[in-house]
Amino acid sequence: MSTDKHTNESGRQDAHAAASKVVLITGASSGIGAATARLLAAGGHRVFLGARRTDRLEALVGELVAAGHSAAYRRLDVTDAADVQSFVDVARAVHGRVDVLVNNAGVMPLSPLEALRTEEWDRMLDVNVRGVLHGIAAALPVMRVQGGGHFVNIASVGAYEVSPTAAVYCATKFAVRALSEGLRQESAGDIRVTVVSPGVTESELADGIGDPSARQAMRDYRSVAVPASAIADAIAYAIGRPADVDVNELVVRPSASAR
Repeated sequence: MSTDKHTNESGRQDAHAAASKVVLITGASSGIGAATARLLAAGGHRVFLGARRTDRLEALVGELVAAGHSAAYRRLDVTDAADVQSFVDVARAVHGRVDVLVNNAGVMPLSPLEALRTEEWDRMLDVNVRGVLHGIAAALPVMRVQGGGHFVNIASVGAYEVSPTAAVYCATKFAVRALSEGLRQESAGDIRVTVVSPGVTESELADGIGDPSARQAMRDYRSVAVPASAIADAIAYAIGRPADVDVNELVVRPSASAR
């Protein structure tokens, strides 16, 4: 741990720094990922950020470092298992451990099933499901060796209910919940597992909707939304609990929304 950023004037590590964790965040270039990076870095954690848009990551890391926080990034495609493994390996080489992996990367190109947008279905499966599996496969052995760790998997209210145009998206988020619960049951005692399920949240997630009817429906649906910082707060809450407390599921919705 770097003494210039994590010790007080007397040279003794303060309590805030002692709680510092190495937190890896996928999909960190915008939205929930970026908000989480800002909040956790400001809280004294060492964040290691991954996404495909390195220009945004560079700007975000520059902002955090200029504020005196510990942050670094690496280009990451969560659909590539080898790339996710390298992401985790580099973070471990830099910081010596991996305490938390926030599996946040996700896509949401909604459409009716009859539109047969099969390439979009494949993309959602690759990012939303395989991306989480790749993260687990890369980080779980590291956490086992070091004697503990924490997975925070970002699902959705779509992991609890299905709506028109969202069948495939919801299926991927149901899968994230199932994978998380299985991992929790298999890892009781040393690995914590949290599912955070956002309701409508201010983000770029809906920007990739190509189907015109689904795009308009989502614009209407997203008229009431919580800021990405609200989801970051939930993630920080779960991470900040004592080691013997495992917050398994958090659902965060706009208070004005019935769904």
